[in-house]
Amino acid sequence: MTEQLTIVRKKKTLAGRIVSGLGNTVVNIVLAIVAIFWLVPSFGLLLTSLRGSGDNASSGWWNVFTKPTQLTLENYENLLSNPTITGSFWNTVVIAVPTTILVVVIAALAAYAFAFLEFPGRDWLLIAVIVLLAVPIQVALIPLARLFGQLGIFGDITGVILFHVAFGLPFAIFLLRNFFSQFPSELLEAARVDGANEWSIFLRLVLPLGLPAIASLSIFQFLWTWNDMLVALIFTSGDSAPLTVAIQSQLRQFGSNIDVLSAGAFLSMIVPLIVFFAFQRYFVQALLAGSQK
Repeated sequence: MTEQLTIVRKKKTLAGRIVSGLGNTVVNIVLAIVAIFWLVPSFGLLLTSLRGSGDNASSGWWNVFTKPTQLTLENYENLLSNPTITGSFWNTVVIAVPTTILVVVIAALAAYAFAFLEFPGRDWLLIAVIVLLAVPIQVALIPLARLFGQLGIFGDITGVILFHVAFGLPFAIFLLRNFFSQFPSELLEAARVDGANEWSIFLRLVLPLGLPAIASLSIFQFLWTWNDMLVALIFTSGDSAPLTVAIQSQLRQFGSNIDVLSAGAFLSMIVPLIVFFAFQRYFVQALLAGSQK
C-alpha cells in the first residue's frame, strides 16, 4: 500500500501579511534613501555644469527647478573648445583602453595556466602574485620614475600604461584564476580527448565561460585607470596629461570658475558610468557565480 503525503501550506494570517508587507516596504524605503543620497551629488554636479557662472555664484543648483531658463550648454561648448581639455580627454582614452586590454589579456592567459596547467614552480609563482597584491603603489613611484627616466619614457603615456599594467596584473590574475578554477576539470579533459589543444580550449571554452569575470575585471581596471591622478600626476607631462590632471590644473589656476570645473568633472565622470552600465549584467553574473554550486 502506497501512502501519499500531502504538503499542507500554512495560510498566512492577516497580521502575518501586514508584517511581511511592512518588512518589504521598510527595505524599499531604506534602499531608496540610500540611492537618493548617492545620486544627489552627481545630479547636483550635472545641474551646476548646465548653469552660467553668474547663476552659480548667486544661488544654488536647486534653483533650476524654479528657473529652468538657467540651463545652458555654454559651459560644455567652452570646455570642448579648450584644446587642453580635449587633448587630455583623448590622453585618458589612450591610457585607459590599452591598459585595460593588456591587463585582461595577460591576466586571462596567466590565470588559465595557473588553474589548468602543470609546470615547475607554479604554486610558488602563484604565491608571489598573491604577495604582490600587498605592495602599495607609493613604494614603486620613485624607483620606477628613475627607471623610466633611464629608458626615456618618463613623462610619456607609455610609462603610465606600463605602470598601470604592472600593478593591475596581480589582482587580475588572482581574480580570474579563482574564477577559472571553478570550472569542472572533466569538461576540459573531454575537450582534450576530442583533440582540442590548449589554445582551442582557452579561446572556445574558458573565455566564453569566464566572460562574467572578465567583464567585471574590465570594469574595475578601466575605472581605476580612468580616475587615476596620482600616477598620472607624477609620470606625465603637459602634453600627455590625462583629464584628471588637467582638471586639477584648472582648479589650481581658476579655482573660482565652478561652471568650467563642474563641466570638466562631469565629463570625466560620464564615461565610466557608461562603461559600467554597458557591462552591468556581466558584473551581476560574476557576483552571483560564487553563490552557485
